[in-house]
Amino acid sequence: MSRKKYIVDLSDEERAELEAFVTKGTHRAEAITRARILLKADDGLTDAAICEHVGCSVGTPHRTRKAYSERGIAAIHRRKPDRDYTPKLDGRAEAHLVALACSEPPEGRTRWTYALLADRLVTLEEIEFDSISEETVRQRLKKRPEATPL
Repeated sequence: MSRKKYIVDLSDEERAELEAFVTKGTHRAEAITRARILLKADDGLTDAAICEHVGCSVGTPHRTRKAYSERGIAAIHRRKPDRDYTPKLDGRAEAHLVALACSEPPEGRTRWTYALLADRLVTLEEIEFDSISEETVRQRLKKRPEATPL
């Protein structure tokens, strides 16, 4: 018999939180299953016994214990926390984009395209960008239907 690599040792507060999480029933079924797995693993049951009690596949208890060792009690939620990033366009740059989209298109063009807007926004002296994608321009203008170039 092999030793478990990821041991679940819940504190009293974590155990109470998980028990409350399981009994409310307002959460996703897979999150409740993971919470039940952590509770059973804390009781000292083997993965096979947990599978019988909870009704999950054989690998789920191992993956849940591993996630608990890496992320703590947040492991009952499948998604990892989203990364933090700062948006490329702030309010000032977005205002420039909207003004540009509402202005007359360049000579020889009947209307603005996302590529033209992205290129022109990069060349503006008031805003300092190395580059900006057409998708960023599209997403920002989608929120402002009055400024959509197409």
